[in-house]
Amino acid sequence: MTDTTPSQHGGALLAACLEAQGVERVFCIPGESYLAALDGLHDADIDVVVARQEGGAAMMAEATGKLTGKPGVAFVTRGPGATNASAGVHVAFQDSTPMVLFIGQVASDQRDREAFQEVDYRAMFGPLAKWVGEIDRADRIPEYVSHAFHIAQTGRPGPVVLSLPEDMLSGRAEAEVVPAAVLPSGEAAQADIEAVVARLAVAEKPLVIVGGASWDAEAARALGAFADTMGLPVGASFRCQDLLDNRHPNYVGDVGIGINPALAQRVRDADVILALGARLGEMTTSGYTLLTPPVAKQALIHIHADPSEIGRVYRPELAVVGQPGPVVKQLAKAAQARAGGNWLRDARADYKAWQEPQETPGALKMEQVIAHLNEALPDDAILTNGAGNYSAWLHRYYRYRGWRTQLAPTSGSMGYGLPAAVAAKLEHPDRDVICLAGDGCFQMVSQEFGTACEYGANIIVIISDNGMYGTIRMHQQRHYPNRPSGTQLQNPDFAALARAYDAFGTTVEKTEDFAPALAEARASGRPAILHLKIDPAALGPKVRLEGH
Repeated sequence: MTDTTPSQHGGALLAACLEAQGVERVFCIPGESYLAALDGLHDADIDVVVARQEGGAAMMAEATGKLTGKPGVAFVTRGPGATNASAGVHVAFQDSTPMVLFIGQVASDQRDREAFQEVDYRAMFGPLAKWVGEIDRADRIPEYVSHAFHIAQTGRPGPVVLSLPEDMLSGRAEAEVVPAAVLPSGEAAQADIEAVVARLAVAEKPLVIVGGASWDAEAARALGAFADTMGLPVGASFRCQDLLDNRHPNYVGDVGIGINPALAQRVRDADVILALGARLGEMTTSGYTLLTPPVAKQALIHIHADPSEIGRVYRPELAVVGQPGPVVKQLAKAAQARAGGNWLRDARADYKAWQEPQETPGALKMEQVIAHLNEALPDDAILTNGAGNYSAWLHRYYRYRGWRTQLAPTSGSMGYGLPAAVAAKLEHPDRDVICLAGDGCFQMVSQEFGTACEYGANIIVIISDNGMYGTIRMHQQRHYPNRPSGTQLQNPDFAALARAYDAFGTTVEKTEDFAPALAEARASGRPAILHLKIDPAALGPKVRLEGH
């Protein structure tokens, strides 16, 4: 049923449309180009969270989309606001996250004059978004918003960008508010489901690689049941480690950066690979070497929501179009009993052996930090991170125990962890939210710690400080040994920064001091920063920098 709104300005109509789509929170940096939209939000039943920079606002919206499965929403102003926000749009695109970004635009009578901060958003965001539109009439706002929310959530989910000319927003209109988007089931044809099960039933060395979007807690449970019934080892594609409880006997590790060599060999040795929602991109395939394109020696069953993704790099033996969450529920119902045998048992044993901490240099050891997080945090704790070598310890040693306990960018975007943590804590204030960041990663978005403090988002940020851009320094050492250039960092006292915000902050320099520091931070009832001083020689779980 639709509501006919009396004449109102476009901003108020836009807010009503967002309410109809079920939007409960938006993230923004205010701008004069969309003042009418801000005015409309004033009276709406929608929380408005003001970030500190547009990139942070966009990443908060993206993280909300990841957490809820519904489009996260951000508002930014024209020109530099849009360019700053593009980082979050890129994350949403590569991570297949539903998101809608609204951008203020110059008035329509000033278009194509290179007016102040004017940008052609269709050209700018074309490669980064599923769809880019500009609303030229206020009475078409409901149509465009409905279109955006359908596109963002169907097929392979992703970001949509809508440009809002200033005079369109302030102009008055009468229009019907369109109800929430109606989405297809995302299921595959039953004949395809039966063909997949039949092929796996006769495989000798099958392996499932899971990833993509459109999962939920029920789908994660269905994955466990499907794998158990059919005796299938399950690996998680890059930064999708929370799709199956890592304690499940069929979970065999993450197929991503720093992959367990034994698991990498198992991918090569598999006779059948089921890619369930995963794109099989560069990070998951170790640079397209674990499976060789265009026709891998392993028989490939590729299930993906986007038909254009199937066959894009690898020709499959079986191709199935469907969203992985709904499809895995179908697979669980159709599964045939099959014994995993030595293949599954050995794969699980390899994972457990890989979990054993490998000692790294220094008085404060990241492998022991992650081991303590495994012990101290509840099953539903949410861990976030951006990009950097510090995350290798997390990916290797942390055991994710439930769906949507991992928020991390498959795009490899530095700075993601902090805004994602803010969004997660606002969405789930009763859950522990821990952000892991490197010193370089944190300083790309450190201002968003202020957002956490303003809104009472009591996150804990664990900063691994080794005084350098560690990932680049690692590659530098490999290619140009002992010639460091452009990778050093002179860092502040991050704990003092926290205290300047009236938050909790402390510095940790020894392994034995981490557990009490974490306990104190959790008990403080405030946002917190734990500043970890890491030996520069410890570049990763397996990488040492000699003579740094």
